[in-house]
Amino acid sequence: MSDWLTWDEQFVWHPYTQMQLVPRAIGVERAKGSYLYLSGGRKILDAISSWWVTLHGHAHPTIAKAIGEQAALLEQVIFAGFTHEPGATLAKKLVDITPEGLDKVFFSDNGSTAVEVALKMCVQYWKHQGEERTTFLALEHAYHGDTFGAMSASERGSFTEPFEHFLFGVKRLPFPTPPTESNAPLSSAEIRFLDSLREAVKQNKVAAFIYEPLLLGAGGMLTWRPQILEEALQIAKENNVLTIADEVLTGFGRTGTMFASEQAQRKPDVMTLSKGITGGFLPLGVTMASQRIFNAFLSDDRTRTFFHGHSYTGNPISAAASLASLKVWEEEPVKERIEAIANAHANIAPRLAERLGWKFRQIGTVAILEPQNSIGYLSGKSLEWGRMALEQGLLLRPLGDTVYLLPPYSTTPKDLEFAYQVISEVINL
Repeated sequence: MSDWLTWDEQFVWHPYTQMQLVPRAIGVERAKGSYLYLSGGRKILDAISSWWVTLHGHAHPTIAKAIGEQAALLEQVIFAGFTHEPGATLAKKLVDITPEGLDKVFFSDNGSTAVEVALKMCVQYWKHQGEERTTFLALEHAYHGDTFGAMSASERGSFTEPFEHFLFGVKRLPFPTPPTESNAPLSSAEIRFLDSLREAVKQNKVAAFIYEPLLLGAGGMLTWRPQILEEALQIAKENNVLTIADEVLTGFGRTGTMFASEQAQRKPDVMTLSKGITGGFLPLGVTMASQRIFNAFLSDDRTRTFFHGHSYTGNPISAAASLASLKVWEEEPVKERIEAIANAHANIAPRLAERLGWKFRQIGTVAILEPQNSIGYLSGKSLEWGRMALEQGLLLRPLGDTVYLLPPYSTTPKDLEFAYQVISEVINL
């Protein structure tokens, strides 16, 4: 075994890993496109975009080149009182491509910090309006990150239980599970959600409604309908409640549109972005806000400053990677690749689900297979199926007994045929 693999086993504490059960990590030497190449010479298909971040494929030359060029020019500078071309240009491009009304860009480091910024921004906004609004509305099964504010907005469970006494309370809204038929009338769950939201926004202490638009990630890859999002935004806006769209996962094409929020006419006041924003190359978080929110912080009184920042806020190399990823969108047929992935899912997955007697759902490039009586996140099937799939050359990371595919856009229909074949064999063993 290579020295570095030995050192990993001796010294590294891996995330989201029970080290007693998985003491040895799998060494990856390089990656290209949709494939990872292991230290033993094998290759595996990365069917989950390496934790949902790899967008156009691993080691995409356009992004790699931009990172090298920027690193040789300007690698880092304090972003308080200073700026640089990649950061300013990225801010403009994000304002241009995101839903209308998101006019200001605040940089941070990752998805959790982007959410922390959003929560703090909304609370301080109301304080500047002379109102003490400190209650947040959030969805059942939500996941918004692992820092304390993000955990507070997330569903309580195994992730958050040890820290329960440190988390602020939120008003939890029932998840609007859609009916089986996409064009069917409102389901009972959708009605309960909308009724609960109408009741909750009557309270004058509500600062904002935070939600993952159309797709909840770590909560089980749960999908909900655009028309319900549309009505929810209308209810919030009619009652002067701010809205935060957490698009850390859903941004940059995952749901079939550039941003999931595009699928509703009404738009959020705040949006968080991360994961695919740099194509999966480097960490970067973004919190976008309306001009209305930004203006509330403008004052000769320095106490009205938004006192938040990170050492690597607006890092020029990360910004250059993000700009290069957006350049790939402009120069390559990314939308056609997304459509090909979505069509492959739709052609293969429903038949597999029917054969297994499982539930199937899909949104854009994300396909989900779930047992009729799912046990949930702590099901031992996650480790078992993940290990068995890896032995056959496929990287999966099931959410308990829920299996999903969320591939890079470099993935071909042939790759997905292979992935579904492996999934079928693994589940049927």
